[in-house]
Amino acid sequence: MKPRGVPDVAVDHTMFLPDPWLDRWLPLIRESNADAPVLEIGCGLGDDTLTLAAVGLPVTAFDLSATSVAATRLRVPAAHVECRDLRAPFPVAEATAGTVVASLTLHYFAWAETVELFDRVRRTLRPNGLFLCRLNSTADSNFGASGHPRIEANYHLVDGQPKRFFDEASIDQIFSRGWTVVSREHMVTTKYVKPKALWEIVARRRDELDAADQR
Repeated sequence: MKPRGVPDVAVDHTMFLPDPWLDRWLPLIRESNADAPVLEIGCGLGDDTLTLAAVGLPVTAFDLSATSVAATRLRVPAAHVECRDLRAPFPVAEATAGTVVASLTLHYFAWAETVELFDRVRRTLRPNGLFLCRLNSTADSNFGASGHPRIEANYHLVDGQPKRFFDEASIDQIFSRGWTVVSREHMVTTKYVKPKALWEIVARRRDELDAADQR
């Protein structure tokens, strides 16, 4: 099941530009991953899937769009690609993924459901597993961060679709328990032609709770 207001429509990926954001993280992913699977959440047409598979990583990816899944299967035959909703069980078991990748795919939900989604990602990782994600920024004015009906704080109805935007405080809250943040950067991508502001986060699953976590 997808959130109310998220349309089942094809996206025109011909307007996307190259965006090799994962390249600089590949040595860290390969070092961390060993033989464990990489889970990719929301693979689209397979740009990141191809980047990961091209260096020999075992990739399991999924997307809600059957068209995108079919395209990724053709483009990256070495990857295991499924069509499923983000809120369905992930296609790898808990505590088995060496790395989870999610580029601009975790922003459709109300805050409580968003927190649970990030916790599911954490549970899917092995101890010390790596999570790489990119999140809409509240500075992303070209793609809906302002001027649209408010559903709740930093969560707007953008052209009929619910869309969440993250500020520094919300990122701190999301990653405050059970994570060690390796890198957090506010960046701009031109993948969508117009500049898009986003957060790029790299974090590891942490299992030993510190004193602050236990309060």
